[in-house]
Amino acid sequence: MGFCESVKARRGQGSAATVVLLLRLSLAQSVPPHTVCPAAAAPHSLTQPQYQHTEEDASVGFMAALVQSFLHTVQPNPFPKDMILKIVKNFEIQLNQEIINEALVYEVGFVVCAAIGVLYIVLMPIVGLLLACCRCCGNCGGKMYQEQTSSTQCRRRTLYWTGFVTTVILLAGNICMFKSNEAIKVSVDQSQLELNKSINNIQSFLTVVPQQFDYVVNESYRTIQQVSSHLDDIGPQLGTEIKARIRGTADRALHSVKLLNQDTENTNLQLEGLNSSLAQLQSSMDHLQANFTAVKNRINSTLSNQNCSGCNTKIQTLTLDTSITIPSLNEFQSAMDGINRADLKSKIIEVEGYFNSIPQSVTNATKDVVQSSKRLLGNIKTQISQVTNDIPLSALTNVSEKLNLLQREISKVAPDVERVEHIRWGVCVALCCVVLLVVVCNFLGLVLGPLGLTPKANPTNRSCTADCGGTFLMIGAGLSFLFSWLFMIAVLLLFQVGGNVYTLLCRPWSDGQLLKLIDTPGAFPGLDIGATLGLKTNINISDIYRDCEQNQPVWTTLHLYELINLEDLLNVTKYTEQMQQQFEDANITLSGITILTPEDKNLLRQFSSNATNIDSTAVTQQMNNISSINLNKTADILDLLATFQPNNDIREELQNEAKALRQIQTDIETIIISQLDNLNSTIGRLVSTAEKMNGTVEEVLSNVGAVQDFLKTNMTQIVKTESRMFVNCQLGYFINYANWANVTITQQVGRCRPVAGAVDSAEIILCSYIVETLNAFWFSLGWCMIFFIPSIIFSIKLAKYYRRMKFSDVYDNKLIMHHIPRAQMKIP
Repeated sequence: MGFCESVKARRGQGSAATVVLLLRLSLAQSVPPHTVCPAAAAPHSLTQPQYQHTEEDASVGFMAALVQSFLHTVQPNPFPKDMILKIVKNFEIQLNQEIINEALVYEVGFVVCAAIGVLYIVLMPIVGLLLACCRCCGNCGGKMYQEQTSSTQCRRRTLYWTGFVTTVILLAGNICMFKSNEAIKVSVDQSQLELNKSINNIQSFLTVVPQQFDYVVNESYRTIQQVSSHLDDIGPQLGTEIKARIRGTADRALHSVKLLNQDTENTNLQLEGLNSSLAQLQSSMDHLQANFTAVKNRINSTLSNQNCSGCNTKIQTLTLDTSITIPSLNEFQSAMDGINRADLKSKIIEVEGYFNSIPQSVTNATKDVVQSSKRLLGNIKTQISQVTNDIPLSALTNVSEKLNLLQREISKVAPDVERVEHIRWGVCVALCCVVLLVVVCNFLGLVLGPLGLTPKANPTNRSCTADCGGTFLMIGAGLSFLFSWLFMIAVLLLFQVGGNVYTLLCRPWSDGQLLKLIDTPGAFPGLDIGATLGLKTNINISDIYRDCEQNQPVWTTLHLYELINLEDLLNVTKYTEQMQQQFEDANITLSGITILTPEDKNLLRQFSSNATNIDSTAVTQQMNNISSINLNKTADILDLLATFQPNNDIREELQNEAKALRQIQTDIETIIISQLDNLNSTIGRLVSTAEKMNGTVEEVLSNVGAVQDFLKTNMTQIVKTESRMFVNCQLGYFINYANWANVTITQQVGRCRPVAGAVDSAEIILCSYIVETLNAFWFSLGWCMIFFIPSIIFSIKLAKYYRRMKFSDVYDNKLIMHHIPRAQMKIP
């Protein structure tokens, strides 16, 4: 049911005042604030750079477990943190005897191993020289004679297999030497690449951190620009919202006025149609009346003729009432003229123009407050930009410059390192080949000896093959004596360097003891990061490493919260409160809206009182009178009278006059009655429209009155409410930005996993690549040097079982042949 119908239904049940009261209450409650603050564009998440990771090559540390087990046996003591601190503190002055003794006690394992190595270096050439001299004198097995006993074959087999096992162990150590030497080469080649990769990661990290801080600050500029753009566009934005609120209230009244204007235009058209129909009907009636009067006069003239038989009377009673009058039409026309004078269409255009002018009115009224708000935005921009000024990003630049210098130095020394590495590789290959030569001699002896040996043959008749086998075994022993002490010097030096680097650097590095040493207050003044950053408290390197290992941001890792009060820098409340107060104090006034003036309302009330005065009953009665006219009866009387006339002329005149009456009756029935029906329907539509307009007028008066009273009372409040919501919307952008910036800076900016990755890469390069491969090489070489001793013994012992003897000694179960002494001449 529409509003108009509802008013009509209530018209008989309640007073108009009650309806107006209910309408005002509905206006106050049916138009809530509908402002929706558009969401600001969400800032993009920080893009974290992709870093290259260093992965440990398992093939490089193939002997790591064995070597580390040996070094743990040599050096079982825990990391000497206190001793190192004492050395560091007294290094520049003088190391006292107590510290030296403490260091020797700690290094007792390495000292013992060094003593053994020195003993080996000293004794091996001496023993070799003495053995050579002894053998040259025919002693120590140098005499080419072998006693044959029942256990000779058993001893030979025992010596053979022990020599074989020893040689196999030497071969295994030699293989490890070759492999570790190649591993050192691969490690050196990879170290430069991995080092550059780590430096590049750090460089990328140092580059991206200032960029990320700048990005966060630049996002504030975008927010400020967005708010500034909204302030410049305050008319279309705030004005449109105010316009929507007011229109939401006034649209119902304006809609009813539009309906009334449309009904008025329709009524004017219908009224014009009614007047046109009346004029047309009146013209037809006048023409009919003239014809009827002429026919009536001719009939009376004919009846008055003396020749007319029986026509002694005139037809005075013959009348034709064709008058149509609408007494109330003038009053209705007057009421319509009043509505037309109200010019509802111009009122509608005026109200629409008022609505459309609201945005420009808001723009004009807020020029000053917009300019002052923009100045506050400039202050906010300056305050937020202070974030990058307070953070010591220059320190990152200094580190980056040092890394660039380091990278250039690495590039300069890289060719020298490659050249030295090539020489080292050649030297180590030569060492490996010498050991391999000993192994080959041993294997040749172990192979050729048994192949050419006839167990029961006379030692003086042994084959060349067996003799060559024995000779190879002696060559192996001789080479062992010749080179072992030199190789042991290399083992001793590499063992002392590699072993101590592992125990004093790599092992504490892997279990965190090294970082704890560095964290000791005052031990390394140059590593006081807290003082470098200007913090009140120091930052432990181990804490930084742990945080970076967890990929924490620099905000928490470097304790920047002690240096910068981020909450204060991002707190723009003092500026936003000023902006709110400025808008509260702004005098945004809009002229009142007058949909209908009191004169217009009086004209509508007059129409409402006159709209129902159209008396359609009288018009209907007049129509019925005209419709009841019947001239055919009179024409029949004239035709009957004409039959009794002897005079042909009289008879013909009466017949013609009867025919004229019938023609007039026909015109009444065909023309007048049709026009009367048209007039009747027009009057019916006009009456219906007038009744509808009467209800619409009442609706317009009640709606317009309620709306104008409501806006008069609440216009200022609507403007204030919308202004407050507009300002809160703009300030919401800053709140969202501050929350985003706080989370981004404290949780995302400068995730420092590359730093921990660089430390891990340094450990892999130094310990896994360099130290472990170096330790594997000296361990393999030392392994071979130790087993050179049993190899020499077994080779010399076994060689006599394969070499061709000069003196015969054949063992037989029945006959034992002894060597016949050679005649000797004694010189007195």
